[in-house]
Amino acid sequence: MSFFKPDPPTPPNPVQVAGAQTSTNIGTATANAFLNNVNQITPQGELNYDQTDTYTFTDPNDGKTYNIPRFTATQSLSPVQQYISDLQGETQTNLAEMAKGQSSSLQNMLGTPFDPSRGGNFDPASYLANYADVRNAATASGENPYDFASRHYQEFGRGEGRVPCATNAPGAGQANWLDEVGFARGDIADVGTQQRGFGDAGAIRRGYGPEDNFSADRQRVEQALFERVNPQLQQDEARLRQQLADQGIRYGSQAYEDAMRNYSNRVTDTRLGVTEKGGVEQQRMMDMAEREAGFQNEAQQQAYQQLLGRGQFYNAAQGQDFAQATARTNAQNNALAQNLARQQSKFNAANSQRNQFMQEQYMQRNQPVNEITALLSGSQVQQPQWLNTPSSQIPTTDMAGILNNRFTQDMAVYNQQNQNFQQLMGGIFGSIAGVGKSDRRAKENIDRIGTVFAAGRDGEKPLPVYEYSFKGDPAKQRRVGPMAQDVEKIEPRAVTTKRGVKYIDKTKLGSILKVA
Repeated sequence: MSFFKPDPPTPPNPVQVAGAQTSTNIGTATANAFLNNVNQITPQGELNYDQTDTYTFTDPNDGKTYNIPRFTATQSLSPVQQYISDLQGETQTNLAEMAKGQSSSLQNMLGTPFDPSRGGNFDPASYLANYADVRNAATASGENPYDFASRHYQEFGRGEGRVPCATNAPGAGQANWLDEVGFARGDIADVGTQQRGFGDAGAIRRGYGPEDNFSADRQRVEQALFERVNPQLQQDEARLRQQLADQGIRYGSQAYEDAMRNYSNRVTDTRLGVTEKGGVEQQRMMDMAEREAGFQNEAQQQAYQQLLGRGQFYNAAQGQDFAQATARTNAQNNALAQNLARQQSKFNAANSQRNQFMQEQYMQRNQPVNEITALLSGSQVQQPQWLNTPSSQIPTTDMAGILNNRFTQDMAVYNQQNQNFQQLMGGIFGSIAGVGKSDRRAKENIDRIGTVFAAGRDGEKPLPVYEYSFKGDPAKQRRVGPMAQDVEKIEPRAVTTKRGVKYIDKTKLGSILKVA
């Protein structure tokens, strides 16, 4: 196996990659168009797709030209549907001619504007019957009497206030029919006002005693007691000291300290008793203040309940008066409402009668128009119902992805080869530090693993590379590198001999190895 430093792969040309992808996309789109333009035949007709033309597309990246097909979709009716279509054309022609003839009859009616205030639609017969002068003039003119009557009403009759038909339109309900009935308010406002407050029953006491909670009184009690017991305590202390001296108990002895400690405890107990008496006195005064505040609050609550009772009684009486006044007012308003309802019924009846008359007039005016519109309509040809054909899609080949993946794979191989080469070079140089011993006679367990090329005085020659162990190395330790004897054959200056053992000069070996 020979080892060379690998050359990096050449990256793909982006313009060529884009051109290849465009060509693939256009080819795939064209194939999909031929797959999906499916001709259809139904009982109502046919739908055919035909390639009728092509247009030229030039890729702006590489200038390559593509001929892309154009399709034409042609729909044709079945013989039965075509026959119906022809009959429909003839029928519509006949109906249009009929509608044309009938529309002339609308001239008299629609030529006269609709006038609700004059009785609705123009009735030439009623107009001639009501006005003898118009009838005589129509007879003298020799014209169609109805046409003469229609033209006369438009030119003269409307301005003269003549009625266009036999019956005038019913009048609409008059607003003055709805008299102002108003609403009774009675004497509700005179029953008195509701009492919303009552007299002041006094403030509630929310605390009691002085701000210091009788602490000053307590201190006075304690001070009085201390003034009483302190002289006695001082006499007792002097008597005890004298007694201890008479008994020969010296100051500072254990017996002296014990006696004074007992006396001090009695003094402390006495003082605590005085403090307790002061607290009892303070509590007594607080209890008295609390009872006094409670009595005052109970009196305030009683006064409040009395005032509340009087206020509630007054409001109940006022509420009863208000209910009675409201009942009287409601009775008056009910009578007024009944009167308004009668007036409203009369007003609505008049409007309903007029609306019904107007609807009939509108019907007479619109019906001939509707009949002519119906004549203009006809049977419709049943259009073919096309099926939703399955859509087949050929996937586009990702040329750019394939080329980029190939480049990525080549780079991975290059990186691995480069890593292997660097590891090999590191093994070769790492096994030789400065001038390293590399005599074949000093090695064992030798296995050849490959070949590198070295440039010697006689040109480039192969240099075997081995995996081996030095004699004396641990059993598992393996090294990689050339033999000094092989290096010496290529470049003797890279090998030195010391005490009969050959060494490789690493600096000179690196200059002869082929690494590029």
